[in-house]
Amino acid sequence: MLMGQTRDTKGVCVTSSDAKSKPQLVLHVSGDFPDPIQPLKTPVINRLVDLTNDAFEHRVISINRRSPNLLSMMKLLLPWPVTGQGRIDSRNFEYGRAIAYDAPPRGLFHRKSLEILGAYLVDEIRKMPKRPDLLIAHKLTIEGIAISLASSTLGIPYCITIQGNSDRKILRARPDLRMLFKEIYHNARTVFAFTPNAKSAIEGLLGQRRDRVRLMPCPLDNDQIILPRAGGKDIVSVFHLKNHRTKSLAGIASAAKILEERGNSHSINVIGGGTKEDLATCMRITSKSASISFPGPLEPSALRQRMNRAIGLVMPSRSESFGLVFIEALFSGLPIIYPADTAIDGYFDGLPFALRVDARSPIAIANAMQLIVDEEMSMKAALAEWQNSADSSKFKRPNVAQIFREGLVGKAC
Repeated sequence: MLMGQTRDTKGVCVTSSDAKSKPQLVLHVSGDFPDPIQPLKTPVINRLVDLTNDAFEHRVISINRRSPNLLSMMKLLLPWPVTGQGRIDSRNFEYGRAIAYDAPPRGLFHRKSLEILGAYLVDEIRKMPKRPDLLIAHKLTIEGIAISLASSTLGIPYCITIQGNSDRKILRARPDLRMLFKEIYHNARTVFAFTPNAKSAIEGLLGQRRDRVRLMPCPLDNDQIILPRAGGKDIVSVFHLKNHRTKSLAGIASAAKILEERGNSHSINVIGGGTKEDLATCMRITSKSASISFPGPLEPSALRQRMNRAIGLVMPSRSESFGLVFIEALFSGLPIIYPADTAIDGYFDGLPFALRVDARSPIAIANAMQLIVDEEMSMKAALAEWQNSADSSKFKRPNVAQIFREGLVGKAC
């Protein structure tokens, strides 16, 4: 489907007291949307769009950063205005347009590159047969710069989603842009945060908004509940092997070695794909522990059943924007060990089947793994109770869709 074409919808969006005859057009700008240029990106934003397609007409500009050539680097040095500068290639796809834009690595010319992208967005929006009612940037510190420029130029309101990993990293790395980010943050009509810790981190740096930030978990692909099963066979971790550093495989290996030295060895299976080189690297990292194995990847339905047969999930990641695998594990009947101050931290405080650990401490990881083995029965009983509670419903697709719908129309929360 080309940019500007209309998709069938099942309903209309209502704003304040007036019902519109046609649904609002929402234009998304996201670097995390699967597209013809990079089809293997995370599907989270794609799912949000699909879940609310009954209430809105959605269009997506999916952005992909590429390193500039010499001519583009020279153009980045030119002063404002930026309209027409830089190379931006585009391809139409079902949801809108996929584009590749020039931006140097390591944040060099970060603001200028995204202002050029913003000028491109202005030109694109002016060409659209139907003017968008709302713009949405799917990260504050990247897409937000481009969207805020387009918003101020065209007078269209915008929303933002906060993705904890990227936004916190850039905010801390670029104090020189702090005032710009603060202005973008506070001028947004609605801000969605994937996790409580991401919300707290952004508010700590940019201050509290006048309008409350909406907590919106990432939607699962499948939110069917599988009841916990007693007598699990092993502890599992789930990630692509190329991400071993971020997922703290070395910490898991050190923790496994500690348990072995205590005489409490437990089988640990790291489920996930990777190249031969990835596997070789991971096997070197875990070579001092005999209890860790790498059985390879599983399809989603098979993975849920495999998690159901385990004792618990351990994944003390160094950083996560959300960490869908933790919710997938809980819905599959599996207690979890998750990292403090990132991922889902803040959603499960005080719940016995979700153990919070310092990802930098192998001893803390080891103690949590031993506890999840020793207390398997009681943890899984508490998890079964939670699965059937209203608290678990906040992670189900209908609830996530409702949060997103209400935020897009500006309904008070």
